Amino acid sequence: MVKHSMIVTMLGTGTSHGVPVLGCNCPTCTSVDPRDFRTRSSVYLKTGGRHILIDTATEMRIQTLHNQVARVDSVLMTHNHADHVSGFDDLRRFNELQDEIIPVYGNSMTIQGIATMFPYIFDEKAQLGGGKPRIELHEVCSPFETAGIDIIPIPVFHGQMEILGYRIEDFAYVTDCSYIPPDSLELLKNLKLLILGVLRFRPHSTHFNLDQGLANIRLLKPERCLLTHIAHDFKHREVNSLLPDNVELGYDGAKVEID
Repeated sequence: MVKHSMIVTMLGTGTSHGVPVLGCNCPTCTSVDPRDFRTRSSVYLKTGGRHILIDTATEMRIQTLHNQVARVDSVLMTHNHADHVSGFDDLRRFNELQDEIIPVYGNSMTIQGIATMFPYIFDEKAQLGGGKPRIELHEVCSPFETAGIDIIPIPVFHGQMEILGYRIEDFAYVTDCSYIPPDSLELLKNLKLLILGVLRFRPHSTHFNLDQGLANIRLLKPERCLLTHIAHDFKHREVNSLLPDNVELGYDGAKVEID
């Protein structure tokens, strides 16, 4: 397999509430540090001349404008919770720009959930009005290729729910995770960059807290790890100073180039 250079952009790094949280006056929610402003979690990859979006977060339109995203060749969905899919309709602008159908990948639960949440997209009799996304849905449970790029889906657990992380060459993205099975841990070794969801300090029933996230990072030993899906418990400057040398808090707009 030929490996490509890759640019990874963190479009959003927040939890389902985003940061600031509505009605909150905590130090993070009132911070003037732009790294404490977090839209819902999503990433964008440029590799091998192709452009891959992971999740269509609630603020997808704003995220893609801020980061000058002009093309989406494929979309990888981790799961169908609202904060990860609510921007789905904004894909129609990329259909217009590219004049192409966009393939969307996810596990069975996610693909069925998207079809249920956005029935007008897949109803041939639905009134078009201002248009609708032109999408091909693909259920995946094993390695596949999209836009000429090899993708490895990584099954992980979000509480009792099995969702997907993804590995693309030496990069992997795992969010909304509370348990990584042993077989999936093997698929996440020897990474140059891991983006991992770590919610807060206190335990949570469906997400890693900081101690759990760091324990998994020690097992996996990526060259570099950025944390995402971050609640307002973490003030960027303060928490970043506590982390190991190869671990950092991600922030909206952060870019990493992988050779």
